[in-house]
Amino acid sequence: MCLAIPGRIKSIEPFKEGYMSMGKVELGGIIKEINLQLVPDAKENDYVLVHVGVAISIVDEEEAKSSLKFLEQMNELDELYNTAEDNEITKEERVKQGDDIISKMIP
Repeated sequence: MCLAIPGRIKSIEPFKEGYMSMGKVELGGIIKEINLQLVPDAKENDYVLVHVGVAISIVDEEEAKSSLKFLEQMNELDELYNTAEDNEITKEERVKQGDDIISKMIP
């Protein structure tokens, strides 16, 4: 199943002519570089829905938190962060796991 995951924009890269608009977005505790081209009105601390490395819409905080709670209940976020049996994993290992998972999603 393909899902859009809510995340909060931590920073937006300065625009460069000829390049896509990019920013750092926190997804389940993991910060990833995300394409913001489809949400030109997005600002730092806005919540966006991210699908395969692209922010596809801006959502309010309440909707984002509600969606995250639902996804957690459905166990759809297990690939993004620690599972119970991996509770000894370091933050660096968790970030690498997140990078590996998302790199599989982005060709």
